[in-house]
Amino acid sequence: MKPPYDPTAEGARSDFSAHMSYTDYLGLDQVLTAQVPRTQTHDEMLFIIQHQTSELWMKLAIHELQAARRLMGQGALRPAFKMLARVARIFEQLNNAWDVLRTMTPSDYTAFRTALGQSSGFQSWQYRQIEFMLGNRNTAMLGPHKHRADLLAPLQAELAQPSLYDVALAQLHLAVPLPAQVLQRDLAQPWQPDARVQQAWACVYQDPQRHWELYELAEKLVDFEDYFRRWRFNHVTTVERVIGFKRGTGGTGGVSYLRRMLEVQLFPELWQLRTEL
Repeated sequence: MKPPYDPTAEGARSDFSAHMSYTDYLGLDQVLTAQVPRTQTHDEMLFIIQHQTSELWMKLAIHELQAARRLMGQGALRPAFKMLARVARIFEQLNNAWDVLRTMTPSDYTAFRTALGQSSGFQSWQYRQIEFMLGNRNTAMLGPHKHRADLLAPLQAELAQPSLYDVALAQLHLAVPLPAQVLQRDLAQPWQPDARVQQAWACVYQDPQRHWELYELAEKLVDFEDYFRRWRFNHVTTVERVIGFKRGTGGTGGVSYLRRMLEVQLFPELWQLRTEL
């Protein structure tokens, strides 16, 4: 009879009493004990893990967006493309997670919903930072974070610097000059569609060979927003499937609020120019 496979025979280490292990490196003691259900209901664990893993993916998205914005500001567009492509795939992962949460029925959720109190995904400061980084800026959204100076500070700092789209427009300006009002706008305000910006992007699309890097940058932004929109849409349908049209735990209108968010375009000119080409 063939003896059982022993990985140590090929050099695999089995004694980690004096060495860093997989669990040590990933901090799994902290990660895997961070799930603390407040009820005895079966599906609360799913709900917690769904949102905790989403926050981890958002942390990575912020890491990648910050690096991409820095590189774009330096004119290093090609290295930034890889990061923008990665963020799009991060949101693909976030999209897939809704499929797991949808296995929870209204009865499952109702059994522990009151344990959430007034906590809500609406209060995710990382999601808010992503929106601010992309240009969807609204100072009213700082409200839920005012009780935590450590969370409020990075959001306020974000409002003081150019969004990812502002940095992209600065690069566009080097090839197709934009008006001063566009380049010197109030950064704390949300981006508003501008026909002059749309025309500048149209110049890029009408001659992609001449403006190839800007053309590729535009498509990377559209690709990301495509996945971002799908994430928002899946959020709406999941919430409607589980709670119908009840108000959200955080006090929002629930589905009505989320549907309003579907109307927001992050890079409007890049979508609108397609009609005129």
